[in-house]
Amino acid sequence: MPAPNAAAAGQFIIAGESTVNRLGFGAMRITGPGIWGDPEDRTEALATLRALPELGVNFIDTADSYGPYVSEMLIREALHPYRGMVIATKAGLVRTGPEQWIPVGRPEYLRQEVLMSLRRLGLERIDLWQLHRIDPKVPRDEQFGAIRAMRAEGLIRHVGLSEVNVAEIEAARKFFPVATVQNRYNLADRSHEAVLEHCSRHKIGFIPWYPLAAGDLARPGAALDAAARRHNVHPAAIALAWVLQRSPVMLPIPGTGKRAHLEENVAAAAIRLDPEEFSAFDRPASETARAAS
Repeated sequence: MPAPNAAAAGQFIIAGESTVNRLGFGAMRITGPGIWGDPEDRTEALATLRALPELGVNFIDTADSYGPYVSEMLIREALHPYRGMVIATKAGLVRTGPEQWIPVGRPEYLRQEVLMSLRRLGLERIDLWQLHRIDPKVPRDEQFGAIRAMRAEGLIRHVGLSEVNVAEIEAARKFFPVATVQNRYNLADRSHEAVLEHCSRHKIGFIPWYPLAAGDLARPGAALDAAARRHNVHPAAIALAWVLQRSPVMLPIPGTGKRAHLEENVAAAAIRLDPEEFSAFDRPASETARAAS
């Protein structure tokens, strides 16, 4: 059986300029427990990264805060000079310990982190740089203004945002084109439907983080499990296939530090759910949403 290939998911052109296969890789899980420090199995983490090109994965999402810094450094060690790949990174969250994330959006800090990411990744320009969070303690326009200046300087090519609403996207677009939005979205959590629809209308790439979560749908014997048996894949691949079919602007970035798990995820690229399968996953989420409202 041939190895899975992310190209089967189709392509998306970021900001109308940078073409990537729609199934990418999130590099958060190649770090240690609590997204802190080095991975427990460094050799396996590097092997997983080095497998990405042969599996057709040419879009990698990371952040300065993953480790912190560990993820970016491992990516450089494994893959530099990144032939044919788009490496996206983020800044705007600082780390004071495992599982601790603190927004910092001061303009001088954002510039510092862009310069440091360039050094760690071995780049002269970051193809896609994303504001990890809008810092509520700093005027929003100051953060956007600093990003606009760095883009004009040539430090970053395209700009993305993370965990934002439609109003924040539109506010940012007054300063620069918004190429991507990275919000939590999966079978179990679709609270950002309005943002996804906005991105679809404006051809903004939507990067769903935590795309593998499926909630009650993943129970043995439930819809996800049944579909996985029909398609002879791991249930996670069905969850990813649904996300990919949800919108042509969707760019899921499942992450792992193990090659075997990576191949299970990439298998989702070739799965096509029929209309009945696709709608079967919608119904429980709709019921959950009504119960919560």
